[in-house]
Amino acid sequence: MMPKSPQNKSNSSIKITILGTGTSQGVPVIGCDCPVCLSNNPKDKRLRTSLLVQSQQTTVIIDTGPDFRQQLLRTNVNDIDAIILTHEHNDHIIGIDDVRPINFRHGKDIPVYAVERVQKDLRHRFEYIFAKKPYPGAPRLSLQTIDKTKPFQVGDIAFIPIESWHGRLSVLGFRIGNFAYLTDVKYFEAKEFEKLDGVQQLIISALHENEHHSHLNVQDAIHFIQKINPQEAYITHMSHRMGLHDEVNAILPPNIQLAFDEQEILLTFQV
Repeated sequence: MMPKSPQNKSNSSIKITILGTGTSQGVPVIGCDCPVCLSNNPKDKRLRTSLLVQSQQTTVIIDTGPDFRQQLLRTNVNDIDAIILTHEHNDHIIGIDDVRPINFRHGKDIPVYAVERVQKDLRHRFEYIFAKKPYPGAPRLSLQTIDKTKPFQVGDIAFIPIESWHGRLSVLGFRIGNFAYLTDVKYFEAKEFEKLDGVQQLIISALHENEHHSHLNVQDAIHFIQKINPQEAYITHMSHRMGLHDEVNAILPPNIQLAFDEQEILLTFQV
């Protein structure tokens, strides 16, 4: 059974902004002259995968990849209440240093929610942040441990962790009400799949059309989406080999589409 989550009592809606929809190289890929990388369609420009979650009171970022700074600038976000990390791969964490202007502007530490394994990696890779005597001007982060078996609350937004497997690596996705965000997915265990019961809006990753050892491909993602049966589903974390946005969308099932950078999804709640 899906665990009960804290209630989103103080807000009637949450806005989801997809900050980036690209895989680890981004799109266009440096030096590539394929039709997708040369496309003039803004929907074919894919920064590294990240998500912005906003209620009227709370602003949360899920993953801070190499494009974190650019993503905040183009969406005019100058304050955040927390960062949540799905896993420790470079394209999901390496931009975290760019939280510094928010520290300086607002005079506060930024909570970073992650499982203990990801926290250990952060302490190693960003030693200057977590040293006993931090480097002057270093980011100010407060590590918060996610128990992947329990819901947690950031401000007035409730998150239910959903574990998937990215090859041999455990990765967290998150459910917010009847919305779920799942990135870097290859497969789920049955107990985690149950947490998706009743989801009506879903974002899930799919690399491209071909089989991959640690990511879903398009057909895998479609099959997964059909098992959940949401009203709307969006595909993210896409390679340039996915194809042109408009051409792929034209052949997807009616309730499934490729996501695009800066796309917004409104979640509504009864209060």
